[in-house]
Amino acid sequence: MEDDVSLKFHQQLLLISENLVTEDVAALKFLCTDLLHHRKLEGVKSALDIFKLLMAQEYLNAEDTFLLAELLYRIKCHSLLEKLGYTKEKVQERLHEKGRVSPYRQMLYELSENITNEMLKEIIFLLQGHLPKRWITLILEDVCVTVSPDLLETIKCYKKAKDNKAANFTQAFPELNLELRGEFSNVENESKNMTSYKMDGPHRGFCLIINNVNFNSSQRKGSCKDAEQLERVFTWLGLDVRTYTDLTSGDIRSLMQTWQHSQDHKDRNCFVCCILSHGESGAIYGTDEKLVLIRTLMSHFTASQCPHLAAKPKLFFIQACQGNKIQRPVYVDTDAQTPDLSSMQESFPLFESIPEEADFLLSMATVDGYVSFRHIEEGTWYIQALCSKLQLLVPRGEDILSILTQVNEDVARRVSPSGTKKQMPQPAYTFRRKFIFPIPTAPPPSEQHQGF
Repeated sequence: MEDDVSLKFHQQLLLISENLVTEDVAALKFLCTDLLHHRKLEGVKSALDIFKLLMAQEYLNAEDTFLLAELLYRIKCHSLLEKLGYTKEKVQERLHEKGRVSPYRQMLYELSENITNEMLKEIIFLLQGHLPKRWITLILEDVCVTVSPDLLETIKCYKKAKDNKAANFTQAFPELNLELRGEFSNVENESKNMTSYKMDGPHRGFCLIINNVNFNSSQRKGSCKDAEQLERVFTWLGLDVRTYTDLTSGDIRSLMQTWQHSQDHKDRNCFVCCILSHGESGAIYGTDEKLVLIRTLMSHFTASQCPHLAAKPKLFFIQACQGNKIQRPVYVDTDAQTPDLSSMQESFPLFESIPEEADFLLSMATVDGYVSFRHIEEGTWYIQALCSKLQLLVPRGEDILSILTQVNEDVARRVSPSGTKKQMPQPAYTFRRKFIFPIPTAPPPSEQHQGF
């Protein structure tokens, strides 16, 4: 039965692809820029290539074809909607709830559809030389006043919708806001003048801890020690901690969707998510031993998908292997599953896991392609170091990136009992400001609990 459904789904995609011309493919590529990494999109030659990328990122499958329906709706291929069981009206009804194309991307596409060749020449002339990254909206308005005042209405509609959703354009159009996409921008020269994220609200924020211990074929011994330490430390830092144990891949996706739509983020300063599990390159395992892409999990909390967290820092700490080499020294285990090559053929560099949008931090226990180590009684090297450095350096007023540098040093100094195996964590971020936890009034948990 599943094979029949899959065959029908792929037949639908093929039929839709055959009815899209070159201009349609170009439009789809543009509208998907916020969802798919630009390096992947560069190789796109047909609509089928885009569909394959969307399926690989878990945006499109036989059970959920709405994103494709939205894209077809945006490019005005309404007659193809019936191939997916939709109508123009049905798509319109669900856009508010399930729409994934950012408002800014929509605005730019609508502008492009109404700009003539003569207008384009004038725009190019007016913008030649440089295009400032932070004032694109203002520049577009000035240009449109000169070239075609009628185009201003499109920009005004976007700005009105943006204000209603509390989403600022630099997050909806990240490639113009970030120095480097998910990679490391050099902030040392500006660090002295850099402002900090606001952390003085009535509530600090939520901290989710997903602790996967029991798998079909293995058990992550020592992980409960990590979860307990994270609970104590983030509670001490003022966050409302929620712990979830032994979640399948479907459970994890559902949990992210639930928290994506939570209204309680509105009065919070930040959001933290810690995942303790087995993993592969760019992904983590559910207890059903099925992979979930890290990028997919984080995408639920972009400004367009979770407006209440727009412009607020979102921190993800992932304790999981990012490679499939299995090493088993005495008292040390790895957070890798026996590799299933059919489910993960491709390597995912870290910058492709983090959303192409501002205000995210992704801290991985290890670099791509390698295992991370876990003591079966004391927990993982990475989480032990993270909890230790947070307790030591938050009271000193250190920002999170400085703390993670200390975590790197701590873990790098550790060695397995055999004396041959080491580990190096890796953070990536799109923060625009320093992130500094307010100094708690209570002493650190390590001073309250013996044996930490």
